[in-house]
Amino acid sequence: MFTKVYEKIKQTIKENYKFLLTIILLFVFFFYELPFVVYRPGGTIDLSERVIVEDGYPTNGSLSMAYVSMMKGNIPFVLLSFVLPNWDLVKSESITYEDESVEESIKRDHLLLEEGLDNATISAYMLAGAEIKIKKINHVVTYITKEAQTDLEVGDIILNVNKKEFSELKELQSYINSLKKEEEVTFQVLRGEKEEVCYAKIYEIENMLKVGISIINKYEYETEPKISIETKTSESGSSGGLMTALSIYNALTEEDITKNRNIVGTGTIDALGNVGEIGGIKYKLLGAEKAHASLFLCPLENYEEARNVKEKMKLKLEVVPVKTLEEAVNALTKVN
Repeated sequence: MFTKVYEKIKQTIKENYKFLLTIILLFVFFFYELPFVVYRPGGTIDLSERVIVEDGYPTNGSLSMAYVSMMKGNIPFVLLSFVLPNWDLVKSESITYEDESVEESIKRDHLLLEEGLDNATISAYMLAGAEIKIKKINHVVTYITKEAQTDLEVGDIILNVNKKEFSELKELQSYINSLKKEEEVTFQVLRGEKEEVCYAKIYEIENMLKVGISIINKYEYETEPKISIETKTSESGSSGGLMTALSIYNALTEEDITKNRNIVGTGTIDALGNVGEIGGIKYKLLGAEKAHASLFLCPLENYEEARNVKEKMKLKLEVVPVKTLEEAVNALTKVN
């Protein structure tokens, strides 16, 4: 019985090998991933449709964040990057930290998105003079270095260290620096819904004591008026922080800072309203131009590159660098 089946399969393959080979080659061509990604000009997301403030003021123009379009290194996309303008080939290793898995990278970027939304909300409410009450600050692990000797995981919420609680990250960092090299530190963490006890061994690098983890603040707060911010599961990263904060601020204040303009921008933001550098400014600027933006806001650190792209490609939109949320509001208020 088995011999007959085997012979039949063998005969079928022999008679159809050209077709089967073509299918295999097509599958490899379209689905095999090379160790690259392809960056190309992205698009914009109108945040006035995402940021919902209870009884908030209307926006007549638009405040949009720019994003980069990134595609996996399938053979067709890699080949197209050699012929299409502004399609750039980048090594996959350049978008992840050393010894970081793709899953960890994705999880980290989602945590950074959450941090960015928190920071945008806090900074916007503070600048607008609206009520916001910080109830708790959680410290969340976002990255673990290759040097780390620990069983901590990305996403762990640190409850205490050696049974000591810390409200500020700098206090935790100072405590680590007060210990000794090779000393083992105990972390009590919340992992999902369960509390775990983990460890990390202290090591020295560049005359500083480390445990080999990066941590962000995740806030629990109450606001008046209430706010909700919609996101998609496919979205991640913190570069939309500035524009999210501007959209929140605009909904909280009577004056419409858009003045009927299509405003696009990018930049991270911290809880104090400081705007930080981002990557992919070229692709975001081109996306804003494609969306017919009249003005593009960017971090001061990215301004020179953005200005060079604008001049080289003769873009029409105005590029405005900012260092803080307040500076961005003032720029929009003053620009005619």
